[in-house]
Amino acid sequence: MAVLQPRRKRVPVHGVLLLDKPVGLSSNDALIKAKRLLNAEKAGHTGTLDPFATGLLPLCFGEATKFAQDLLDADKTYEAAVHLGITTTTGDTEGDIVSTGQVEVDRAVIEKAISQFVGVIQQTPPMYSALKRDGKPLYEYARAGITLARDAREITIHELVLLDYRAPTLHIRVRCSKGTYIRVLGEDIGNAVGCGAHLSALRRLQVGNLGIDGACTLEQLAAADELTRLALLAPVDALLHSFPAIRLPDELARRFLHGQRLALGKEAIAFPATEGRVRVYRQSDQLLLGTGLMQSFGVLAPERLISVSRA
Repeated sequence: MAVLQPRRKRVPVHGVLLLDKPVGLSSNDALIKAKRLLNAEKAGHTGTLDPFATGLLPLCFGEATKFAQDLLDADKTYEAAVHLGITTTTGDTEGDIVSTGQVEVDRAVIEKAISQFVGVIQQTPPMYSALKRDGKPLYEYARAGITLARDAREITIHELVLLDYRAPTLHIRVRCSKGTYIRVLGEDIGNAVGCGAHLSALRRLQVGNLGIDGACTLEQLAAADELTRLALLAPVDALLHSFPAIRLPDELARRFLHGQRLALGKEAIAFPATEGRVRVYRQSDQLLLGTGLMQSFGVLAPERLISVSRA
């Protein structure tokens, strides 16, 4: 009879893993694999990548999960391959072919077409998406052959660059706001040039201030020993570098961690000149305490706090 091995007890792990997600794996499956390899108690991802997509998937562990929403709201950068002349049910390679057509489009036509998608535009979310209607994701309706009306949403395309075009495939780089569906953008470009299109490849290069450079693969994580795996984690405040920093002396740090609003003066180091969100540290040991809101008249209000005993 086989002897069952006891399950390893999960341990506190805090930080951010920049994962280069492979094709064919869902974001949640990638998270489960990384969480198991790090033997971590608590983990979450910062916005999904479709299974057919690759690239940067920041994974948050422990205290870093408190700040995952900041990356959900961040701008993102992608490179994509748009295959002209073929449309699919999903707008990418995972769907069934809906239509095919001739591709007789030159580069000048494409460049003119994509220019109309730069700036603030309206985009209708696809049926094959995780957006919910009456508690069910839209993709469940789509798989049942049901198409529901969807309201267009305002998004921002900060940059859209044609990197290469060799018919029938064009390659683009997109820097965009949250809520942008690159699949839909590819379809819209195909419609604009008159032959339809779908995405044949998609790779995410950047989320907020975090980039693909230095990201690791699941294979690299699996091959590393325990100490090396932990060393691959960026610190919790890697998610917060876009915010100004404040450093508090010990007594103010203690009061901040108890949720007290603080009227700051010269005792706060690197006092920000403007109101808004800030990252807060204890001056004596540079320990991250959490985030706060700088309000009028120099008042600092705690927002999301780190559990210092676990940091």
